[in-house]
Amino acid sequence: MSEEILINVTAMETRVALIENGLLQEIFIERHNHRGHVGDIFYGKVIRVMPGMEAAFVDIGLEKAAFIHASDIAAIDSDGFETKDEGPKAIQQLLREGQFIVVQVAKDAISTKGARLTTNLTLPSRNLVYLPRSNHLGISQRIEAEGERQRLLGQLEHCLEQESWDGHGGFIVRTAAQGGLAQEFCEDVRYLRRLWTKVQQRIERTNKVSTVYGEVPLYMRITRDLITSHVEKIRVDNERSLGEIQQFLEDFIPDSTSKLEAYAGDRPLFDLFGIEDEINKALGRQVMLKSGGDLIIDQTEAMTTIDVNTGSYLGVKNHAETILKTNLEAATSIARQLRIRNLGGIIILDFIDMLDEEHQRQVHRVLEKALGKDPARTSITGISELGLVEMTRKRTRESLGQILNSPCPICEGRGTQKSAETVCYEIFREILRVAHAIDNDVLLVMASQVVIDRLLDQESDTVADLQELVAKTVKLEVEPMYTQEQFDVVLSG
Repeated sequence: MSEEILINVTAMETRVALIENGLLQEIFIERHNHRGHVGDIFYGKVIRVMPGMEAAFVDIGLEKAAFIHASDIAAIDSDGFETKDEGPKAIQQLLREGQFIVVQVAKDAISTKGARLTTNLTLPSRNLVYLPRSNHLGISQRIEAEGERQRLLGQLEHCLEQESWDGHGGFIVRTAAQGGLAQEFCEDVRYLRRLWTKVQQRIERTNKVSTVYGEVPLYMRITRDLITSHVEKIRVDNERSLGEIQQFLEDFIPDSTSKLEAYAGDRPLFDLFGIEDEINKALGRQVMLKSGGDLIIDQTEAMTTIDVNTGSYLGVKNHAETILKTNLEAATSIARQLRIRNLGGIIILDFIDMLDEEHQRQVHRVLEKALGKDPARTSITGISELGLVEMTRKRTRESLGQILNSPCPICEGRGTQKSAETVCYEIFREILRVAHAIDNDVLLVMASQVVIDRLLDQESDTVADLQELVAKTVKLEVEPMYTQEQFDVVLSG
C-alpha cells in the first residue's frame, strides 16, 4: 500500500488530499476566514444551564454558543486533577450561570448546532497525547499487537523516569508511535510540558472569554497525524508552508524529510492528480461502480442513507452472483465515500437483498475490513432481514458537502421543485380564488418561461374553459426573474 499527501495552500484556504494506490481516500479543507476549532482550548463563560437536558451553553467567543453535556465535565480537585466520583452529578451541581470554565472543542459547529465542548483537555504531539488533568497512561486501541503495546508502554514509563515525571499529567501513546524510539517519546514529553505551561500561564492571566490554545494550521496537523511508513511522498505547492513542514519533520520525524517535495508545476497540483474532479463527484448523489451498478447517497439532518443498485450490470452467471458481486464492490466503495465526504452520525446502508447467508457474511466481512482503514471510529451491525446495515461514524467536523455547498434558495434544501404542471394548477386555483373578489375584466398571470409555455400549449384548453367560467380574460406574461415555482395573478389595465 503506497500513499501520497498533496497539500494545496492559497490565500483563501488550505486543502489536503490523502491518496492511496492512486485513489483519493480523504480530503481536508480549512478556509482561513472560518477555520475549524477542534482541539482549541478556550476560557469560556457559562451563559445558560439547562437541567432538563443535563447540559449548558458556554460562550467561547464564537458566533454560536457552544454546548457541553454533564458527561463531558470532569470534577477537578484543588490541584487541578480529575477526581473519581462515585456517580454522575446533575448539571446544576457542576456549573452555574456566569461561571468561567476552561474547555476544549471536541466537535466543530455543524449546521445549526454549536460546537461540542469537554473539560477533558488533551494536547497532541507526534507520538503522544498529553492529559494535563489526569495521571492515566494508555495506548491507542488501534495498536493491536500485544508485544508492541507492552514495548511502547515500557518505553513511555522509562522515558518519564528519565524526565523525573512527578505523575502530574497522563499520556496516551498514539497510533503513529508504532515502531517509535524512546528518544522520540522523551522529546514529545518535554515539548508537551512546555506547551501546557504556556497554556496555564495564559489561563491565569486572562479574566474574560478568550482562546488560550489554538491548534496548528491544517497542513501541520496533517503532517503530524497522517505521516506513516506507508507515505511515500508529501507534495506541497506553497513555499512558506513547505518550510514549516520541513522544520517539523527535521525536529520530529527526520527519516521522513526525504519524502517532502516542492511542487512548482504550471498545472495546479489538484488538477494534475484529478482531485478537483473527485471533489465534484463527491458532491453528487450518485456514485458509479465499475461493474455498472451505483450508489445513491442522501444526507439529511438525522442520518445518511446509502442505497445500492445493480444499475446496468447484468452479470455473467446467475442472479445471486450478480447481486453478490455488486454488493461486494459497493461495500468497498461505501467505506471510501464515507471518508472522502466525511459523513458521520447514523448511516443506513441498503444493500441489494441476498438470500444466501454466506453471501451476507462475505459482504459484511468486506465492509468491516474496508472500514478498518478509516481513522474515524465506526460501529456496524449485521445485515438485517430487510438487507439493511446500521452503522455510526464519529463526526467531529462538517461533511464535505456542508463545507462546500449551501441550501438551494429555490427548493430550500428539498432537492426537488414543483413541476410546471403543478404550478399551472396552482395558478388556476388562484384565478378562481380572486376572480369573484374583483370587478376587473382582465387578469394577468406572470410566471416563468417553462410555466407560461405549458399554459400556452398543454393547458391551453383549460385556460380557455377557465376564462369562460369566470367571465374574464386571462393574459399570460413571462417574468424572466421568476423561478419555476413563482407566479403572480394580478389586475391588468
